[in-house]
Amino acid sequence: VQLQASGGGLVQPGGSLRLTCEASGGTFNMYTMAWFRQAPGKEREFVAAVRRSGGSPIYADSVRYRFTNSKDNAKNTVMMQMGSLKPEDTAVYYCAFRYGAVVVSAMRDEQQYSIWGQGTQVTVSS
Repeated sequence: VQLQASGGGLVQPGGSLRLTCEASGGTFNMYTMAWFRQAPGKEREFVAAVRRSGGSPIYADSVRYRFTNSKDNAKNTVMMQMGSLKPEDTAVYYCAFRYGAVVVSAMRDEQQYSIWGQGTQVTVSS
C-alpha cells in the first residue's frame, strides 16, 4: 500500500486544518492507522491512531479534545480534523500504517508501523 498525505498549511493560532491520508494498493480495512508528527529539532511523536476494526481512536494527551481522527473505508482515507491549533502543533505530520491489529498499548509506538506517507507541513503562526 502507498500513502499520500495532504491538507497541511499555514494557520493562525486557534484555527483549524484537516489532514487527509489517502491509501492505494492495499486492503484498507486490514491496517492499523496512525498519525505522527515531527517538529524541528525534535523527535517524531505519536499524535493519534485508529484500530483496524474502527472504534474509538486513541490520542496523545497534547492533542486530545482538539484533534479528531477518523477513517472512511469506502474512500480508503484517514482524516484528522485539527482544531484550536497552537504554535506548538507546528510540525511535519505523517500518516503511518501497519498491516493487521496491534495491542492498544503499542499503537503509540512508531516502530509498529512499516508504511509511511511523505509528510505534510503544518505551521501555526500569527
